[in-house]
Amino acid sequence: MGMNAKYIETDVIIIGAGPVGLFAVFEAGLLKMRCHLIDILPQPGGQLTEIYPKKPIYDIPGYPSVLAGELVQNLLKQIEPFRPGFTLGERAEVLERQADGRWRVITDRGTVHVAPAVFIAGGLGSFEPRKPPIGNIGDYENGRGVAYYVRNPEDYRGQRVVIAGGGDSALDWTIYLADEAAALTLVHRRSEFRGAPDSVEKVQELARQGRIRLITNAQVVGLSGNGRLERVTIQHDTDGAFEADTDYFLPLFGLTPKLGPIGEWGLQLQDGAIAVNTYDYSTNLPGVFAIGDVNTYPGKLKLILCGFHEATLACQSAFKVVNPGKKLSFKYTTVTGIEGLPVETPA
Repeated sequence: MGMNAKYIETDVIIIGAGPVGLFAVFEAGLLKMRCHLIDILPQPGGQLTEIYPKKPIYDIPGYPSVLAGELVQNLLKQIEPFRPGFTLGERAEVLERQADGRWRVITDRGTVHVAPAVFIAGGLGSFEPRKPPIGNIGDYENGRGVAYYVRNPEDYRGQRVVIAGGGDSALDWTIYLADEAAALTLVHRRSEFRGAPDSVEKVQELARQGRIRLITNAQVVGLSGNGRLERVTIQHDTDGAFEADTDYFLPLFGLTPKLGPIGEWGLQLQDGAIAVNTYDYSTNLPGVFAIGDVNTYPGKLKLILCGFHEATLACQSAFKVVNPGKKLSFKYTTVTGIEGLPVETPA
């Protein structure tokens, strides 16, 4: 560790600055606990900012629809009074217990964070897109026609687009881009879809109206073009192979989560996620909690909504870890209002 490595002390270290990590700052703030967030991405928001900032989300209470990027802005505004610290663009590498019982989290850049409580809100960990097994797919990545997620829907306005996949992401973007694209084809290797029944219905209706082309029991097996994608080859189970002209190919098969260093911290894991106790989302390590998509328990749903609930309960137990022997009296914000934490003056 170099002499210039930073050292940060706080009440709660939050690993992951996605929506659940951000909301945890609010709930901790109500209990007068300070938070510091660590995230490998250069800005807060996790997948919402990085992968689909312009995608509408429909199940946030009180918001019939909110764009992912807007939800992040709102969360940041909501936690402003509690002045959280951020270590961004750095990955949490080491989690170790100090002699004084507090936890130490060290990043890949040598920044040291120390706190009595740690919340792991690392989403799916660090994720990589699941790529279809097409030998030359790499030739068309990085702006040459193939993309594994939609960052900016504007890119596809007036373009010919082929989407592959059968889950929510493929269905959602098919519905969204049906109006934007000049021509849109959805290719799925089965005839049934894995996504929300409502979305499946919408896609089938778009196909009936002739607004999109729906090809099931088929997959994209080849790509060609001169320096940029111009055609895809589609292999149909019964009709054989044919070519289709296109400007973009979006294989939306989801992301392969990789827990990364989190997997080596001695946490009890189950199917690549952190096992927790649903009383307070605590892990097998005392003072370490896991909230959001990174955790698992019977009945787990990977919803932002559920992560908010998990963060709230975890804060109640974290309070006892941060303030041993102090009694916690729970009050509603409608009664108490929201006070920011006192400004720390350097000693």
